[in-house]
Amino acid sequence: MKAFFLLLTTAATVLAADDWLNVIKLKGGTELRIIRDGSKQPFVAQMDHASDDSLFIATKKEQTVIPKDEIERIDYRPKFGSRIVKQSAVTKSGPGNPAPSEQRVGGGSPGPSQSASTNVSFGPKPDFETIYRRK
Repeated sequence: MKAFFLLLTTAATVLAADDWLNVIKLKGGTELRIIRDGSKQPFVAQMDHASDDSLFIATKKEQTVIPKDEIERIDYRPKFGSRIVKQSAVTKSGPGNPAPSEQRVGGGSPGPSQSASTNVSFGPKPDFETIYRRK
C-alpha cells in the first residue's frame, strides 16, 4: 500500500512539473490571467519570465514575483498572427449622366473616373487558455 501511495504522489509531482515547464517556456510579454490562493478574482499581467519556483510578472504599475506555491491557476492568451483585417475596393465609372457633385465647372462632360476605399478593422483577441493548474 505504501508503494502505491509513493507511486501516486511521484506521478502527481511529475505531472505538475510538466505543467510548470509550459509556463517557463512562455515568452516574455505574454498576457497572463493569474488566480492566487484565497483570491476572489483573477488579475491580468504581462509575463516577464519564470523560474523553477517563481513567476515574474509586470503590471501597469510594478514588477512582481509570485511564488509558485501561491498560484492556483495560470491562463495565457495565445498570440495568433495578426488581428488586423484590411478590405479594399476600387470603383470605376464611365462617362454619362454625372451626379451634381461630379459635374465640372464650365459645363464639360466628365471622362471616366475611378475611386478607391480601404477599411481597416481589428478582430477580437483570442480567449485565454489554461496552461497551469496546481494539482
